[in-house]
Amino acid sequence: MKLQIKLALYNTLTKLAIIVFTGLLILFSLEKITYSHISLRLKNKKNTFIKNLSTKEIGQVLSQEQTFTNYNILKEEYIFLKQIPYEASLKQTESLSTQRRTIERTTDNYLILTYRFNFENHSYLLEIGDTMDAVVQLKQTIKEFTLLMLVVALLLTLLIDLIFTKYLLAPFYKIIDRKLIKVNDPMNFDYEKVKTSTQDFELLDDSISTLMKKIADLFILEKQFIANVSHELLTPISIISSRLENVLLNEELKEDSENKIFASLKTLNRLKSIINSLLLISKVENNQFNKNDEVKIADVVTEVFSELEDRLEDKKLVFNNNIKHSYTILGNHSLIHTVIFNIMNNSIKYNREEGSITVGDYFNEEGYVLEITDTGTGMSEQQIEKAFNRFEKLDTDERESYGLGLAIVKSITAFHGIKIQIKSASNKGTSIKLIFN
Repeated sequence: MKLQIKLALYNTLTKLAIIVFTGLLILFSLEKITYSHISLRLKNKKNTFIKNLSTKEIGQVLSQEQTFTNYNILKEEYIFLKQIPYEASLKQTESLSTQRRTIERTTDNYLILTYRFNFENHSYLLEIGDTMDAVVQLKQTIKEFTLLMLVVALLLTLLIDLIFTKYLLAPFYKIIDRKLIKVNDPMNFDYEKVKTSTQDFELLDDSISTLMKKIADLFILEKQFIANVSHELLTPISIISSRLENVLLNEELKEDSENKIFASLKTLNRLKSIINSLLLISKVENNQFNKNDEVKIADVVTEVFSELEDRLEDKKLVFNNNIKHSYTILGNHSLIHTVIFNIMNNSIKYNREEGSITVGDYFNEEGYVLEITDTGTGMSEQQIEKAFNRFEKLDTDERESYGLGLAIVKSITAFHGIKIQIKSASNKGTSIKLIFN
C-alpha cells in the first residue's frame, strides 16, 4: 500500500474515532440535557404561576371551583391546580416524575413537576406537565443528523487527506521517479535538486545524489580498469603466441611437445577472445561507437545466416527466415550484427540435433519486434535471471562458451535503446525478442 494511502487512512481513522466519540457522548448526554432543560422550564413556569396567584381574580376562581386546569391546543403542556386538605404546617415541596396523563382522550407521556403549597389558609397541589413525545422525536432527529454528519465528515476527511498527502508527498514521488526508477546508468544521473520545502525530502534527495556520485565514480574506475587491463594483456598474449608459433617451425620438435604447444596456443586464443569481448563491452558502455549507420534488420539477419550456414548444416538444423517487414534503424551496423550473430550462435550452440531456428518479426504497441526462436535445451527461471551476467554459462557440455555472448548483447542493446526479453523453459527451447522503439 502506498504511503499516501496509509497516511490518508491513518488521519481518517483518527478523526473518525474522535467524531464517533463526540457523537456518542452527545447522544448519551442528550437525554440528560433535555431532561434538565425541561425541568428548568417547568420550574420557571411554576414560579410564574405562583406569583400570579396573588391576584384576586385567580383567588376567586380557586375559591369557587376548587380546581383549575389549563393546557395548550396541542396538549403538549398543561397546568393543573387542585385544592387538597388543609395542612397548616405543610412544607412547600416540589418533585419531578415521568407519568402518563390523559387530556381530552389523548394519552401522552409527560414530565410532571408536582408542587404542594399553602395559599390563603388553603392547601393546594400544583402540577405542571410537558410532553416527552417531542423529546423522543428530537432525540431521533438529532441521532439521524449526527449519523449523517458523521458520514459526511468521514468522506470529506478522506478526500481532504488524500489531496493533502498527494500534495505533501509529490516531491517524494518525484525524487523516486527521477532519481531511481528512470536511472538506467549512473553516468546519466540527474543531479538537479527536486524543489521541496520538506527537510526530510531534501535529505533524501541529497543522500541519493551522493550515493549515485560514489557509484558513478566506482563505475568509471571499473570500466577504466577493465579496459586498461584488457588492453595491456593483449600485447604479452600476442608476443607469447608469436614465440610459440616460431617454436613450431622447428623440425626437430617432438610430437609430444608439438601437442603441448598447440594446446597452449589454443588457450591463448581463448584468452584473447575473452579479452576482446571485455574490451568490446567496455567500449560500448563508454559510448566509443557512433550510431550513424542506417541498419536494415532483414539484411543483417541474412548476413548472419550466411556466416553460420556451415554450422547449421553440421548440426542438421532447419533455419526459417519469416521476416516480412523492411525495418531500418539508425545505429551501428557492426554492433547490431554482433547482437544478432551472438543470439543465433547461441541458438545453434545449445540446440538439439535436427532442430530448428526461426526468425520472425511483427509490430505491436511497443514498436518493431524481432523474435529468434530455437528448439534447444532452454533455460530455467533462475538461469534467465542470470543470463546477461558476465561469465554466466549454461550447465552444458559446451566447451567453447565463455559466458560473455549475452553480456555483449545486453550492452549493445542498451547502447541502442533496444529492449530485450527472454522467454524459455528447460528442454522446450528459447525465444528472444528484440524490441525496437
